[in-house]
Amino acid sequence: MKKVLLVSLAVFLCAHLGVMAGYAADLTLKLGHIRDLKHPTHQGALKFAELVEQATGGRIKVNVFPNSQLGGIQEMFTQVSTGDLQMVYGGINTFGFIDGGDAFEITAIPFLYRDYDHMRDSLLADFFKPVIADAEMKTGIKIMNIAGDTTPRGLTANRPIRTPADFKGLKIRTAASEVVVRSMKKLGALPQQIAFAELYMALRTGVVDAQENGVIVVATKSLYEVQKYYMKTDYIRDVETFYINPDVWQKLSKDDQTFLMEASDKAGALVTELTQKKLLEAYDQLKGKMTVIAPPELKLDDIREELKGLFNDWEGVKWPKGLLEKISAM
Repeated sequence: MKKVLLVSLAVFLCAHLGVMAGYAADLTLKLGHIRDLKHPTHQGALKFAELVEQATGGRIKVNVFPNSQLGGIQEMFTQVSTGDLQMVYGGINTFGFIDGGDAFEITAIPFLYRDYDHMRDSLLADFFKPVIADAEMKTGIKIMNIAGDTTPRGLTANRPIRTPADFKGLKIRTAASEVVVRSMKKLGALPQQIAFAELYMALRTGVVDAQENGVIVVATKSLYEVQKYYMKTDYIRDVETFYINPDVWQKLSKDDQTFLMEASDKAGALVTELTQKKLLEAYDQLKGKMTVIAPPELKLDDIREELKGLFNDWEGVKWPKGLLEKISAM
């Protein structure tokens, strides 16, 4: 009888200690994002949830809330920092929108990143780790993983834009971003802030005669009906990023942290694959509806040269001095 009791006690202690060490208790994470149900980001979020549940045997579940159901990106960042929301999946550019994330405005510098791999490798490089650590401390939000390509921003207009001189006097609707506004002004354009919901009518009525969004937006929002030319500048890039509440992250066991990281890598790879597919579909959709102007006809080197040094005054102010050069040299 004593042996039975001792064995039972040993089994109980082992199981109890396993739960304590491995954080094996059931856990439900809420993950919010701003994209619609057909967007690659939503498909990636669902894949992440599926893989996490599989890897943990159902101990950890991720409930996905798409389409800004939990608020806009800044509202969700606030919720993550307070612990009311566990995770957000959204662009790294948006981290520069909040107090403490100012350094991440470097992720929206025009023509700084050659492609998705260059951008992601730069942000995951050792030289960028202190920037991430500082922002995490100031914002109360952990950057868990940077994974998932997005549509690079281009330009549409009712006249061809090939050189820096072609920007002169261009009435262009831009994002409410100091980076974009400053860039357009430097090129001689006249940036305007118009709500996205009003953009189609503003283009149709001539309130503005150009706008800057990626080709997928141009195709899905039928902007080809009110614009004649698409300039493939790919001048600003973004990477979808998994953000998590730091207390939630710290409470996870090392194994569970690994499971989440592996799931986010695979989800990001799916987002990248789907984004590339949608880009091809969007360009096919524009055939016969818009004239696409791309390099070498589009003089990107000349445009880059015109913008060279435009953000040097932010070096050592918004981000560590020399960071632009390190990214360029990657």
